[in-house]
Amino acid sequence: MKSPRPRYYILDADNRPVAADMITWARFWEADQNRPVDSTDITSEVHVSTVFIGIDMRHLGDGPPILFETMIFGGPLDQYQWRYSSWDDAITGHKVAVRQAREVHKNEIRHHQAARTQNSDC
Repeated sequence: MKSPRPRYYILDADNRPVAADMITWARFWEADQNRPVDSTDITSEVHVSTVFIGIDMRHLGDGPPILFETMIFGGPLDQYQWRYSSWDDAITGHKVAVRQAREVHKNEIRHHQAARTQNSDC
């Protein structure tokens, strides 16, 4: 019989996930500095956050544990999220999400400027 997958993880000194029991995970989780990977404000209303979750979010299928999450808060991409298995993938994913959020913000500005120009021509 196949042994169950570990559910809880902490990060080692090199930000690599290490399987842990629930108590060890909870103690690790209590320290806020252990969760953030990166955080970027796009505007005062749009924010991109990438964090270490530490709980395997892979519920089906085989593969490495999914332990990191990037989410956009605010704006047209509000609540968009991506998940990853490694710190490096989470850093890369954060940068991609920031680029996407900035591009959408630039397009919104262009759209509003074009609408104002059209309205002033009337």
